[in-house]
Amino acid sequence: MKKKPFHHLPDGSFRNPEGSPKRDENVKWSYKIFNKEKKKLDMTVPRDHVVDKQKVLLDLEKFKNDDYIAWIGHATFIIKLGNTTIITDPVFSKNAGPLIFGPKRFTEPALKLNEIPEIDLFLLTHNHYDHQDMTTIRRFPNKKAKVLLPLKLGKYFKRNGYRDVNEMDWYDKISINEKLNITFLPAVHWSKRSLTDTNKTLWGNFLIEYDGKKILFLCDTGVGNIYKDLGKKYGPIDLTFINIGAYNFYPIMPYKDKSVYHTNPEEALGVAQNLGSKKVIGMHWGTFVLSLEPIMEPPIRFKNNAENYGFKKEDVLIFKIGQISPLKDIIN
Repeated sequence: MKKKPFHHLPDGSFRNPEGSPKRDENVKWSYKIFNKEKKKLDMTVPRDHVVDKQKVLLDLEKFKNDDYIAWIGHATFIIKLGNTTIITDPVFSKNAGPLIFGPKRFTEPALKLNEIPEIDLFLLTHNHYDHQDMTTIRRFPNKKAKVLLPLKLGKYFKRNGYRDVNEMDWYDKISINEKLNITFLPAVHWSKRSLTDTNKTLWGNFLIEYDGKKILFLCDTGVGNIYKDLGKKYGPIDLTFINIGAYNFYPIMPYKDKSVYHTNPEEALGVAQNLGSKKVIGMHWGTFVLSLEPIMEPPIRFKNNAENYGFKKEDVLIFKIGQISPLKDIIN
């Protein structure tokens, strides 16, 4: 029999790549402490963090024939590459959780679900509520879109009328057309939607290879030796998207600004450096309070530390919610 990959466990669940950091099993989560500390956060959202809705709609029309990247919020992006329009981890609900529970948005999505362009390719990285949003999945306007997602998550789409659902293991590759290929790659993370399904479904990243360029959608992840390996195998990467928020759980966790499963801004730059990334976009911030760092701290630290990791400041990108930028202005 063929030997199972390291990340496949005998009970059918999954684990992180070999050599990944492990969470301290002695740490106990406390909603009481979290909610007490959360109340101390300054929830003032700078006006320039969000693009005016009218401008978003005008830019959508303006760039409709171009390749572009648009940030809808959190980990939701619309990426247009040739004749293929991609959406990543779409969350359009008011909260990230089951029914009315879970963290509420403090910024609205840049577009409503009925305002997005027709989507050809739906990418889902894992099953956490701030990424796999069942209300969005049920109400999605184009269920003919091709869905790429981790192992054991297909059922959520098939039962909701999607026709082209493709479960992927790490390193699986799917050709979309002559110019566009997608490879599912490892991430240092975990999965869970209920009390009984921890790590029963896979998680990961998407490498998008388009017309000779490499774009890596890397969310969610912590640091790990795997990124040096991926850099050697797939790098250099022209553009990496990576989480820069949800990293501070102190005093629940013993160390400030440190999470096994989400890179802080400096760690994100280090991962991008390991991948040989030319440019990097910080995401997974500015939308939900998932942790206890100040809500506008991630982009500041991300930009301010760029040069410490071999990047020019202008190559470390922070989008506004609703910003739509032509790809040619990002990847030269």
